Amino acid sequence: MIARASELFLPTLREPPADAEAASHKLLVRGGFIRQVGAGLWTFLPLGWRVHQNVVQIIREEINAIGGQEMLEPVLTPAELWETSGRIGIPIVFKLKDRAGRDYVLPFSHEETMTFHARELQSYKQLPQLWYHFSTKERDEPRPRGGLLRVREFIMKDSYSFDRDEAGLDRSFEAHRGAYERIWERCGLEAYYVEAESGIMGGRESSGFMAPAESGENILVRCENGDYYADYDAARGIPRSPDFPDPLDPPEEIETPGVVTIEALADLLGIDPAATSKAMPVMVGERPVLALIRGDDRLSEEKLVTVLGEAYRPMTDDEIRAVFGAGGGSLGPVGVTIDVVADEALREGQFVAGANRDGWHLRGVQAGRDYNPGFADIRQANAGDTCPLCGGKLLEEPAIELGHIFKLGTFYSVRFGATFLDEDGQEKPLVMGSYGIGPGRTMAAIVEQHHDDKGIQWPASVAPYDVHVVVIPGMEEHAQSVADALSADGLEVLVDERDARAGEKFADADLIGCPVRVTVGRKVAEDGTVDVRERAKGDDKAVSVGELVSTVREILG
Repeated sequence: MIARASELFLPTLREPPADAEAASHKLLVRGGFIRQVGAGLWTFLPLGWRVHQNVVQIIREEINAIGGQEMLEPVLTPAELWETSGRIGIPIVFKLKDRAGRDYVLPFSHEETMTFHARELQSYKQLPQLWYHFSTKERDEPRPRGGLLRVREFIMKDSYSFDRDEAGLDRSFEAHRGAYERIWERCGLEAYYVEAESGIMGGRESSGFMAPAESGENILVRCENGDYYADYDAARGIPRSPDFPDPLDPPEEIETPGVVTIEALADLLGIDPAATSKAMPVMVGERPVLALIRGDDRLSEEKLVTVLGEAYRPMTDDEIRAVFGAGGGSLGPVGVTIDVVADEALREGQFVAGANRDGWHLRGVQAGRDYNPGFADIRQANAGDTCPLCGGKLLEEPAIELGHIFKLGTFYSVRFGATFLDEDGQEKPLVMGSYGIGPGRTMAAIVEQHHDDKGIQWPASVAPYDVHVVVIPGMEEHAQSVADALSADGLEVLVDERDARAGEKFADADLIGCPVRVTVGRKVAEDGTVDVRERAKGDDKAVSVGELVSTVREILG
């Protein structure tokens, strides 16, 4: 196939948008791949859509190879499906009403709709099943940024497995892990398989894939020894040991007037901030819960959602006062009658905690003796923590989340009554998995890892065209012959025969980033050669027209 630059909508720019910081944002806009319509809303222009669809095809081939059946579900979704799952209250969910007042959702994923259809599965003989689609998703993202990295509307491949038991789910999960790793390899990406949190998706376990990138909106946590990788929200780290004061029995009240922060508390008492506890009161629906972490730590919101099994919100000041009898700076776990979830770091030792009296704290508060919490890992791991596997030091680097795979278990099937009759004659809930990839975000990650100061360097597998033919004025007839020969061999060819300066054409070719550039100049008439440049290497070499196709094929691999 041959495309002509003079006929394409190819609006390249010399300068990036003023608000662009990520390399992918700058280069995809400058190269004429995407254009912004509104905050977090992007149009894929013809060049960008070709790349997007090349990524889609790689994903489709690999999911088909593990037994995927492609389908398509609507974006507009009856709200009652999300009410059934319990996810209707999640803040990022777009909600609307039709003219008759009926409630609908614009989903960010399709677990509810897929489970709705899975109710037609009736027997173990129909299992396993693997369904997927490429569908538009909507997300009420409060801070869209980075071009395609954090958006409000996007296309996602989400696939769903339905199995009869946990062993079957494990097989489906591993099949997707292998498929995803092949997808990243074919896209030319360096990516790591990482621990992740299920969060608002539900279920009992999940893992992710992250691509290191300077402009990444996520953080990859890894061990310096290379044996542990995790998403920032899920990372497990062992914190340093606190410097505890002398133990007390029982706890001792101490007046702390005007002290409402951990820093001020530690300064007043002359103690290590790690020897204090920090209270985080939340509402889970109508149920109050107190999350408790070490004073020098931060709460991992994703971990807490996973532990609680559903989304939560911070308590209001009035709710805090009603439950604890004190304001937010003096809260603690002693004497409360609500559920307490304490981080594992609070399991051993005595800590300073709020006394649930304004201006007072308690010294020597000990879990198990003074209060009885449920323990869970809910702290945010930090760079410098000890690796949970080998004792090495944890490091952090920016990265892009490429995909996420979840073991949902029966979280949705029980709620929707999606059951099957097993071989033993018992009716059982389907055991589910959910697996997502965003092709647009994958595009952005490829650009982040494959570019230089002149533009993009697309891997051949996803490039908008295989060969970019730059025509020097007067050489149009020779260029047509070159393009015809390349196209006849099955290559996708972009011919730049515009009435423009050679320097402008070369700059656009570097910016657009096709794997091979062929310059058809005067030498083709003089000695039958053209200049061939591999975009990733940047050096021209003269190649005879007769050897051009084989040379290009060799470069493309």
